[in-house]
Amino acid sequence: MTIKKFIGKTKEEAIAAAKAELGNQVVIMNIKEQKQGGFFGIFKAPMFEVTAAIEEAEQNRTFSPIPEKKPETFGNHFSAVADEAIDLQPIKQPETPVVSPNVNEQDLKSAFREISEMVEKAEAVQKPFVPFSEMNQQNTGTLPVTTPRTSQPTSLNHKEQLGFLKMLYNILMDNEVDEKYVNQILDDLDNVLTSGSSLDYLISNVYQKLVLKFGKPSVITLSEKKPKIIFVIGPTGVGKTTTIAKIASKFKIEQKKNVAFITTDTYRIAATDQLSVYADILSAPVSIVYDVEDFNNEVAKYSDMDLVLVDTAGFSHKNQVQKDDLKKLLATVFDEYEKEIYLVLSATTKYHDLKEIVDTYKTFTNFKLIFTKLDETGAYGNILNMKLYTNSDLSYVTTGQNVPDDIEIIDSQKIVKQLLGGQ
Repeated sequence: MTIKKFIGKTKEEAIAAAKAELGNQVVIMNIKEQKQGGFFGIFKAPMFEVTAAIEEAEQNRTFSPIPEKKPETFGNHFSAVADEAIDLQPIKQPETPVVSPNVNEQDLKSAFREISEMVEKAEAVQKPFVPFSEMNQQNTGTLPVTTPRTSQPTSLNHKEQLGFLKMLYNILMDNEVDEKYVNQILDDLDNVLTSGSSLDYLISNVYQKLVLKFGKPSVITLSEKKPKIIFVIGPTGVGKTTTIAKIASKFKIEQKKNVAFITTDTYRIAATDQLSVYADILSAPVSIVYDVEDFNNEVAKYSDMDLVLVDTAGFSHKNQVQKDDLKKLLATVFDEYEKEIYLVLSATTKYHDLKEIVDTYKTFTNFKLIFTKLDETGAYGNILNMKLYTNSDLSYVTTGQNVPDDIEIIDSQKIVKQLLGGQ
């Protein structure tokens, strides 16, 4: 791993210098404002120091641009993945138009955009800013009250309702929601598809049902019983170590909690080095466990800590030996300690591979879900797919490599608006 510091007059200038030298895959580990020292520096503007890191393999890797794929039906989003394209099955179009002349396809598109704007206005009024430490009490999974339209909603006849269903089907499929779940969503609408239903009512109903399907996020909460042990597991390359650093930073900086690290990832020296750098920046202790039998001894050293974050080795879901090692590690924790397990998945991974990954981990542990790399894709359907497939709670999402900024508790209302073609 290469770790370097870069100086700039602004944060943006220092980050740009890091990316220019180390490449766009660089991890920004810390940003620090530096006062100009000495007598002659009294009236000088401060400088910014950026600590950046990248693994050597990342420096030598070249990336081919992903060809832009315009959606066939609706929305400004597009599908893009880090490793390979997701092959979507073509949507069968009906032989005859199902949208009547009174409500055409463009009207439906406008209605989806309008409901998104209505929700945003309502949220702006009702939802005050909530700090990271209190956000786990938010997101109840209910539909915000929306501002009524200035014009009276128009009821839809049968053909117009079929046109709405067609548009909804295409939008969800375009966002890579599993067709099985798309059909379930359409089936749920049967009870509200009456001759008196308006377009606004149907869209609001879909919105609310989708928010409820995501459920309330379940995130890390501390207790009086110390330390709380958090295991972060998942396949290689999804960003577990960086995610751990972001979570640690939030608790250490925003909540003033005592945090420690333990890494069991002795397969990659770079992973240990990276976590050590994060620990040094946060002035937090870190231990390396080479043998499972030593794990509880290391935890005992941190009895005064509020939170111990455990970085585990990433492995292919087809590697039985490493799977058994992780299973043994999770089982060896003394009952006196309270533990939680978070499975980290990349939003750019193909749905078929995600199912194989979670099937592997489900055989020996329960977990909550963290999704990374939301900034690398415009299709969020796999988040809903995995929620419904695993029935596990969703927790955090990450949207970049900057520590500690690019992490947040999942906002189901925001994700649903994306799935319905909003921004």
